[in-house]
Amino acid sequence: MAGVTYKNINKVFGKDVKAVDNLNLEIKDGEFMVLVGPSGCGKTTALRMIAGLEESTSGDLMIGENRVNDVPPKDRDIAMVFQNYALYPHMTVYENIAFGLKLRELKGFIWSLTNGAESKRIKTDIDQRVKDAAQMLDIGHLLQRRPKELSGGQRQRVALGRAIVRKPKVFLMDEPLSNLDAKLRIQTRAELIRLHRRLGITTIYVTHDQVEAMTMGQRIAVMKDGLLQQCDSAENVYNKPANKFVAGFIGSPPMNFLDAKIVSESGGLFVDTGDFRLPLPKDHPAAAYAGKAVTLGIRPESIYDATMNNPIATTKENTIDATIDVIEPLGHEYVAYLKVGTHSFLASIDAGSKIKENSQAKFCLNLDALHIFDAETEQAVR
Repeated sequence: MAGVTYKNINKVFGKDVKAVDNLNLEIKDGEFMVLVGPSGCGKTTALRMIAGLEESTSGDLMIGENRVNDVPPKDRDIAMVFQNYALYPHMTVYENIAFGLKLRELKGFIWSLTNGAESKRIKTDIDQRVKDAAQMLDIGHLLQRRPKELSGGQRQRVALGRAIVRKPKVFLMDEPLSNLDAKLRIQTRAELIRLHRRLGITTIYVTHDQVEAMTMGQRIAVMKDGLLQQCDSAENVYNKPANKFVAGFIGSPPMNFLDAKIVSESGGLFVDTGDFRLPLPKDHPAAAYAGKAVTLGIRPESIYDATMNNPIATTKENTIDATIDVIEPLGHEYVAYLKVGTHSFLASIDAGSKIKENSQAKFCLNLDALHIFDAETEQAVR
């Protein structure tokens, strides 16, 4: 196993298309790192550079202690799982899983002409590794089938098995679950987490799905326009986003953003939207923005029906009157579209609530979960 380090890595396509912009990121030995971001943010390009499928324009790419910029892909000791499985249709599951091993283990002599003890040892080793991987992934009963006879989930397990048997230093996974249905994605996510715990191999996983990122990654690297926005644990990325982009990208439903300004009066410090104001602690860093425009961020799950028993106390300071425009029932909760004056935002309300569309109701906000962003730079005010 080995860690992976990007040192001032840049990737430019053509004259001015900067896919990866001065990326500095250290992935620890044995870590499960998720690269997440919207399409075109540079995450797949960053992954492909580790595999050697893309060359960096500048900077140093390290696997362990070795600089691998000029090392051929076959010599980097990595295994990659692709979005489209990339299985050989004419081979059985067994042959697909074993193929890479045969090429790697038989370097220097021809498989079909090899005889003797060495040939027997290699065949036995490959057979055992294939069967162990198949058992681990619960596809042992499928070894003699061909890809066309498998479901999407089974094909993905075969692709994973082909990577596992290699016992590489690093696993690379490029949106491997995007072709699966919703239920199977959830099951396979859990399988990948268990697999990583068992094998302990450094894994770099690319996805645009922030739910996958939150549930799978030991750390999450959020990217936008080729730039790394934040790299931290799922908890910190969610609760302490570095900027407005990260705050809006991570979380479902997405964070609400409202134009506001900071008001400092003798009575205290407030964030004022024009339609309502909320108190801030006097020592809040936003005090430095007194009189200036900011963006107020609050997650839908931090807004509660004031008539219910809630985890926070309902007070005059944290309560607002809102008109309920639309309600989307999701079984365990409602997503309510609220209007207060000129502002519209979402709230995730417990399904036990009695709120109704086209009516007014009181809602309380968790003041400890407010986020303030600089209106110009969009950086979090901390």
